Amino acid sequence: MSNDFYITSILPHAGIIIKICRAYTDSQEDFEDYYQEACLQIWKSKNAFQEKSKWSTWIYRITLNVCLTLVKKNKKKEYNLKYHIDKSEENKAFENENLNLLYDAIKKLSELDRAIILLHLEENPYKEIAEIIGTSANNIAVRINRIKKQLKDLLDGKIN
Repeated sequence: MSNDFYITSILPHAGIIIKICRAYTDSQEDFEDYYQEACLQIWKSKNAFQEKSKWSTWIYRITLNVCLTLVKKNKKKEYNLKYHIDKSEENKAFENENLNLLYDAIKKLSELDRAIILLHLEENPYKEIAEIIGTSANNIAVRINRIKKQLKDLLDGKIN
């Protein structure tokens, strides 16, 4: 991967990639693997970008597809991995306990709801979320309200 492409086209959108990868992983090691794979796939598909959407939308779609593919692949392996947080310096993505609780709650959502709430947390407009997910903006608005209620219940300990 060209260093220039990474610096100019991926790095400015690293926050999107980090949030998505973080929502689909339970360890720093998996997070790093997902992040690296997402960056690789963005680089590989750069010539397929037709500018019909924003570059950030393209990055989101690729990263989400990478994460969903890797989750399915890992489920097939049937590993029983336990949630582990290493408090070392290089493990900054998992340091904030409140953020860990939020991500734990987000991980309990369906894959589609997880994708929707992550897009919402990135402050994407309903229309853009609908375009990425493949539904209407009205449907997104209803789903986001339901997801927020579900997350509140999860965080309040009402749902296991």
